[in-house]
Amino acid sequence: MDLRAAFLEGMSRAATFVAVATTDGEGGRFGVTVSSLTSVSADGDHPSLLLCIHHLSPVGAAILKNRYFCANLLAEPQQDVANLFAGRGGSGDHADRFTRAAWQPGEHGQPLLAGATATFECRLATALLWETHHIIVGRATSVRLSDNSSALLYGQRAYRKAIHLTTDT
Repeated sequence: MDLRAAFLEGMSRAATFVAVATTDGEGGRFGVTVSSLTSVSADGDHPSLLLCIHHLSPVGAAILKNRYFCANLLAEPQQDVANLFAGRGGSGDHADRFTRAAWQPGEHGQPLLAGATATFECRLATALLWETHHIIVGRATSVRLSDNSSALLYGQRAYRKAIHLTTDT
């Protein structure tokens, strides 16, 4: 197995939550499913998070131009939304994707997905093009939490859900 194939197989074994990164503004309205999203810090002037988007995706360019984005952490029942924004929903048109899910504007006009377990509206802090991906760091300007705290996970090339493990004593 070559290094790339081994890397992909190894990373497929790591379960992660699923999010849809969205942006709206002068650079256009776009969204894409991402699995590379993580907290940077809760401290500082604003909490911050990091996301990675392929350099050929129009979403990365739009975020850089719009200077704002939203990370919508999907809830367990939102597999269809994950597929839609991953381009598996039958629509390659980004504008059409937004008509097939319920949205509301955030404080800075960013699309917040209804039903998401959490939404993080962010102002772009910095970005770096690393080989094939934009590494984007945003400062959270608002966080909204839903009543449903069960996040949709992805691991071993399939959607998953977290279960509580008990220890035998």
